[in-house]
Amino acid sequence: MLSHLVIKNYALIQNLEIQLSKKLNVVTGETGAGKSIMLGALGLLLGNRADTKVLLNPDEKCVTEGTFEIGDYKLKSTFENLELDYSPTTLLRREIAPGGKSRAFINDTPVTLDVLKSIGSRLMDIHSQHETLELGKRQFQLTLIDTFAQNQVLKSEYEIAWKDFKTKEAAYQYLIQESAKLRQESDYINFQLKELAQANFSENEQETLERDVKIGEHAEEIKGKLTQLVGLLKESDFSVSTVLMEARGILNSLTSYSNEYQNLFNRLESVRLELDDIAQEAEQLSDDVEFNPEQVTLSKERLDTLYRLMKKHQAATIQELLATQETFSRLASKTENLDQSIAQAEKEMKEAEQLVKKMATKLSKTRQESFEPITKQLIKYLKALGISQADIEITHQAIAPSTTGIDQIELNFSANKGIAPRPLAEVASGGEFSRLMFSIKYVMAEKTALPTLILDEIDSGVSGEIALSLGKMMKQMAAKHQLISISHLPQIAAKADEHFMVYKDLKSSKASSLIKKLDTDGRIEEIAKMIGGANPSAVARENARELIDS
Repeated sequence: MLSHLVIKNYALIQNLEIQLSKKLNVVTGETGAGKSIMLGALGLLLGNRADTKVLLNPDEKCVTEGTFEIGDYKLKSTFENLELDYSPTTLLRREIAPGGKSRAFINDTPVTLDVLKSIGSRLMDIHSQHETLELGKRQFQLTLIDTFAQNQVLKSEYEIAWKDFKTKEAAYQYLIQESAKLRQESDYINFQLKELAQANFSENEQETLERDVKIGEHAEEIKGKLTQLVGLLKESDFSVSTVLMEARGILNSLTSYSNEYQNLFNRLESVRLELDDIAQEAEQLSDDVEFNPEQVTLSKERLDTLYRLMKKHQAATIQELLATQETFSRLASKTENLDQSIAQAEKEMKEAEQLVKKMATKLSKTRQESFEPITKQLIKYLKALGISQADIEITHQAIAPSTTGIDQIELNFSANKGIAPRPLAEVASGGEFSRLMFSIKYVMAEKTALPTLILDEIDSGVSGEIALSLGKMMKQMAAKHQLISISHLPQIAAKADEHFMVYKDLKSSKASSLIKKLDTDGRIEEIAKMIGGANPSAVARENARELIDS
């Protein structure tokens, strides 16, 4: 419920602040006093667009602020999904700066207009003359049927099934499109893969091939120099090994005299052993070197193949080339398994589609079962509101499954005897629309928790006993749901739990609208004026008392 409202510097309103009842609040006042201006300000909390034209004082910002008690609305998850701090007492605020910049806040957190609209629409439902246009829309009518049939859970389950079906349908269609593309490229993919597979390169092969080619091309030179090295180290009479052995003998004869001589001996021995090891390895390498022109040619050819394929596939290394081969391998495998993948995706899609049809049929049945009771209730309420010849029919046509099910419905209405019900947009007058809309809201209020319902002169075109019936229905409705009614009827004002009067302040240099909550005497006087004019008689005041007491 809307517990507290503040409006500053909006249109004719300089500063308005009211505390509202959780039941029926009625706002009255002379024509032009600014009653409906409140709706424009409240519309800002629903994310409606605004500009600097709404500023009463162009040098000051406009502020609209509403405090809502939302503990019973089950909105915690909605707040969490929007990354907002949740509080059972929630504050919505909208500011319009003199420069035209608009800012919106929920619990002091800056939000976009879309977020404000998402939350605001869950907290307030503003009915005005313009909203009756919604009544002619099939989506609104379907919502009415679902609310009456209490299809919230079933509709939610259907929507989940529908989303799952559309996801699986999209996956199937994607595979179909991808398969056509892959099949067109299949020959190319298989050719590239075959070429790479036949080359059969390994990860470190480039380094090995490049080394083998270098050694093979200089085999004679390498073998000769390695042989020469081995000779110098150990095979000639004056080899390094022979000289080191003589030096070893000399130092060995001195080791008993000093540790320093022993250390020199040990170091020389290490050198001798290392040189022996070098000589053996050089000898082994010399033995491994072969002059084999045919092998060199094969290695060069394989290396050329590697370079060509790397250039072809824009690979900087052999690892990148092997990664390209793996990609072609996966694509080829995907093409081979495509029919199986498509068949599986089609199976899953059809299973999801069958579930959608099953749930849509169940949903449709509950909707159709509600047609008769809802039309009876609406006709009953419309007759109570003075449309004695009211007749309503709901036509139904089965359609292909969609986001809302398989039902296309049309609410048809007639206000006159002998005239067959026709689509709402074609037949109802403004006053009839208002009463029909109120009857629909009344029906919906019996079935679900409505947000704060704001009615802008929904009593247009009614009077007398009809007005009394309308007031009684508002009172009954407000027992469960907060109502704010902007009205010009004394019968409505008399039913208020809180009565507010809007009036113009003509004392200042610039006219502005003010509002005040009326006490019992103030209510009697205001209702008497609504009955008997600006200077009500004693009879009018007595009638006002009777209306309030009734």
